Order: sequence, then C-alpha cells, then structure tokens
Amino acid sequence: MSEPMHEDVVKWLESRGVGELAEKMGIKVLSMSAQGGVATMPAEGNRQPLGIVHGGAYVVIAETLGSGCANVAAGQGRHAVGIEINASHTKSCSSGLITATAKAINIGKNLTTHEVVVTDEAGNRLSTVRITNFLRDNR
Repeated sequence: MSEPMHEDVVKWLESRGVGELAEKMGIKVLSMSAQGGVATMPAEGNRQPLGIVHGGAYVVIAETLGSGCANVAAGQGRHAVGIEINASHTKSCSSGLITATAKAINIGKNLTTHEVVVTDEAGNRLSTVRITNFLRDNR
C-alpha cells in the first residue's frame, strides 16, 4: 500500500484538485511527493471506439501525477509547468482499475523529470511515460 501523504500535499490537493479533465476521467491520487506517487483511474469511461483504454488516457493520468509531483518539488512560491512528455504504449486494457506509479528521475532547481509506469490490475505494464516540468516562480 502507498505511504500516507504529507499534510501539506493533502492541503495542496484539496485546494487545487486534480483538474477538470482528470476529475471527469475518475483519476484519484493515492500518494504524492516530489520523489513520486500513485494514482488510479477506471478503464470504464476512458475507452476508445474499439473498447480499449485510449492511449491519451494513459498520458492524462501520467501527466496529472507527474506534474503534481513536480509541483510538490517546486515548493512554496513556485509552480511546475510541463514542457515535454512522451509515451510508449505496450499493452491494451479494456476493464478494471488502472494504476500509475511515478518515480523521479531528476529533480533540479529549474527542471524535474519523472517516469510514470501505467499498469492494469494484474500488474501488466500498459504504458511508460516520461514528463519534464519547468519550475518557475509564481507571479
């Protein structure tokens, strides 16, 4: 099971949420820190016409989680904005709960990079996503 989130992260999530798109897709953040996190999303409601989860849905859950982790890394008075993302989809899924697990590759003063592995309920890797965020001061 995932570790409990730091109280500051819980407050940040409560005040900002995960965003309209992530909410519509049913994405739930289970844990989040600068170093990584875990989120889930149902396959149902996120499928393309062939009945499998849309590849873009994998990217949305990965960006939601990876950008959240980057925002935690940015710290107070700063925020993260995504500047690059790529994904390799390796397996399809049509039902059940999808899990995204983020891990920091690099956290620098101005850039973060996280790898997000998206899996099905059996633990099969569905997609591997890498996201780079630019950390900037709030205006």
